[in-house]
Amino acid sequence: MNNSSIVVITGANRGIGLALCRAYQQNGHQVIGVCRHTSDELNRLDIETIDQIDISIPDDIERLSSIIGNRTINILINNAGILRSMNFDLLDYDAIQEQFNVNTLGPLRVVEALFDNLTSGSKIGLVSSRMGSIGDNTSGGTYGYRMSKCALNVAGKSMAVDFKPKGIAVAILHPGYVQTDMVNHNGDISAEKSAARLKQRMDEMTIDTSGTFWHSNGEILPW
Repeated sequence: MNNSSIVVITGANRGIGLALCRAYQQNGHQVIGVCRHTSDELNRLDIETIDQIDISIPDDIERLSSIIGNRTINILINNAGILRSMNFDLLDYDAIQEQFNVNTLGPLRVVEALFDNLTSGSKIGLVSSRMGSIGDNTSGGTYGYRMSKCALNVAGKSMAVDFKPKGIAVAILHPGYVQTDMVNHNGDISAEKSAARLKQRMDEMTIDTSGTFWHSNGEILPW
């Protein structure tokens, strides 16, 4: 894939999304950063930015598709997501639904809306979480987030199967425990290191390894 490839990244205004935009831009790609609200950091990258896009709102997704038009997308990274912490004794069903709308249905909407922009050799990245792994769950809790990311993993696996005949590969990716606003910067790696690892996983993925659930460090995670 040449360095003039078009890369679309959601959740681009901060954290991992911003770091991914920077990493791909520095590698010479044409980057389109998608977000609800742009940021000074994103604006300083001098890339194409499409803001006022909430991936949980169908009308916003339609607007995103309209702006991108008929351009071919070589890499589509669905990074936007939210975390609402809760334990069993403090279940908030509205917050659980909100997380499904953003973390699970949002990426599905984005891929559906931009599917005609993808071609043989295009790659989709779904930034999930090892907290969506059933086999890796040893601490419980965080119901809505875990459930929404587990459902995203299922969607990603189905996409990998469905899109293989068209030559489109799908990576399901855990970014690591990253120092972002989402976790009050309590992570153990920087957003820049996570982005570099995620980019490497995307670079190395082939149609034969499509549908794999990877840790950003290269480890294959259990479902």
